[in-house]
Amino acid sequence: MSAKFKVAGWLTLGVVAGALATMQLQANARSSLSPLPLEELQQLAAVFAMIKSDYVEPIDEKKLINDAIAGMVAGLDPHSQFFDKKNFKEFREGTTGKFVGVGIEIGMEDGLVKIVSPIEGSPAFRAGLKSGDLISKIDDSLVRGLGIDQAVKRMRGELGTKVQLTIFRKSENRSFPITIVREEIHNRSVRGKIIEPGYAWLRVSQFQDSTVDDFAKKLEELYKQEPKLKGLVLDLRNDPGGLLEASVAISAAFLGKDLEVVSTNGQIADSKASFKASPDDYLRRGGIDPLRNLPAALKTVPMIVLVNEGSASASEIVAGALQDHKRALVMGAQTFGKGSVQTVRQLSPETALKITTARYYTPRGRSIQATGILPDILLDETAEGNVFAALRTREADLEKHLNYGKEEVKDEAREKAREEAREKLEAEYAKKSEPPKPLPEFGSAEDFQLNQALNHLKGLPVLVSKTAVERKAEAKTDD
Repeated sequence: MSAKFKVAGWLTLGVVAGALATMQLQANARSSLSPLPLEELQQLAAVFAMIKSDYVEPIDEKKLINDAIAGMVAGLDPHSQFFDKKNFKEFREGTTGKFVGVGIEIGMEDGLVKIVSPIEGSPAFRAGLKSGDLISKIDDSLVRGLGIDQAVKRMRGELGTKVQLTIFRKSENRSFPITIVREEIHNRSVRGKIIEPGYAWLRVSQFQDSTVDDFAKKLEELYKQEPKLKGLVLDLRNDPGGLLEASVAISAAFLGKDLEVVSTNGQIADSKASFKASPDDYLRRGGIDPLRNLPAALKTVPMIVLVNEGSASASEIVAGALQDHKRALVMGAQTFGKGSVQTVRQLSPETALKITTARYYTPRGRSIQATGILPDILLDETAEGNVFAALRTREADLEKHLNYGKEEVKDEAREKAREEAREKLEAEYAKKSEPPKPLPEFGSAEDFQLNQALNHLKGLPVLVSKTAVERKAEAKTDD
């Protein structure tokens, strides 16, 4: 390294180290926690200086610092995250239910983006995209190898711009390109209908700012259509969660006043709380209670809650509360197991930190973290069984996930079984002339799990799963 570079490097190191030393003094003055590790902070400053002075091309200092923060936060657990300007904007769009994109609910299947459902009235809906379609390319980017968040980023963009998707339609065994113009999408998180006289289906796909209002309006509509409701199916399958207050409100709609919905516990005083079925606990900004006009019969109508491996976080809160208070029977598959609470703290007008601050517990004190909610009745996805059950990812499979209060040991046998199942499925489908039949849309006449829930409400036989068993948390967490 030249003398010029050495001087530049050490000058930068001195500035950063000085700032870090100041931080340590301030931290010690205001906190009783252990002091910051000065030696490691000096190493951080040294690395910053070396990159700044020695890297093959100039690097923006702000980017270096943002990347360092992002890496530090990412090392905590799968759900803590540093939001830069772009990510923070996308996060806020997700909680409000408004964003610019193509308008599809998505999941992942065999490394590709699977369209769970096109949002009614959206550009994707008008273009004819269907539930079960797989997206293999977004513009010139192959989807395989991308995470679901990366795929979402590529499909979103500026209002009026175009995106080309390459679609594989299993039912027709063909691939084709389709160009869609991005629009502002108003994501409807609540749907519902009278399935047959006396029985209703109500689906919550995500817990957003508008969810509680939409939920109350939809229930009022259903009761106007069917005043003498004899049974209700609350569908939380593939609901990834969202706002804690919204889950408390949805639970409160069915529970007696002031019954506990969920409690939280963490390191700081603010994380130790109990949320009850009361407007005081779910109206974040005060105002009028959107649940005030719901019929009293809603507190006692027979209920089934449908869940699956994609039901996470806020949806697990609802399922756990209704199960613990014996208000509803939970049916389906063991849920994802995200039993941690994230708090978003704004760092600047355009950046923020989403950090895990607590675990949450059901009214009976059960931690859902890495275990999930075990249904009262386990159901398969179809009458033929669960085709991809061995391949589905849950919280316990994620690197650096929080444990659930006990030491967890990685299950090598399960990892081997997952790989063997993947290879077996690929070999089986390679031999078949027809592609695998896509799962029916939730709420349709072919929805096997919904039909079993209706059977139970009507006192008819239910085809329970013959193979599904409780899955314990198993991935190692102390790496």
